[in-house]
Amino acid sequence: MAWIILILSGMLEAVWAAALSASENFKKLRPTVLFFAALALSMAGLAWAMTDLPTGTAYAVWVGIGATLTVLWGFVTGQERPTIIRILLLVLLVGSVIGLKAVS
Repeated sequence: MAWIILILSGMLEAVWAAALSASENFKKLRPTVLFFAALALSMAGLAWAMTDLPTGTAYAVWVGIGATLTVLWGFVTGQERPTIIRILLLVLLVGSVIGLKAVS
């Protein structure tokens, strides 16, 4: 169950990162509210998962999921340009996250 919560929390990390950007320095209400809600839920989920998982592994997986999804969202929205090297680095990042799960 801790892994499921951790994965969902990592996904929420990407949500709050995208909402933070969309809030335009907290000037837009909806993205600002989404940012704070996703941030609180993401942190709470990470904290809960860390009661069963090693801190370093949980944090690395949480960041890896959030970072990967945030970059993919940038690709989808056109904020970032997908290049071969970026895609390969994302594959390496995802592989590292899977590796951490496999060895824990």
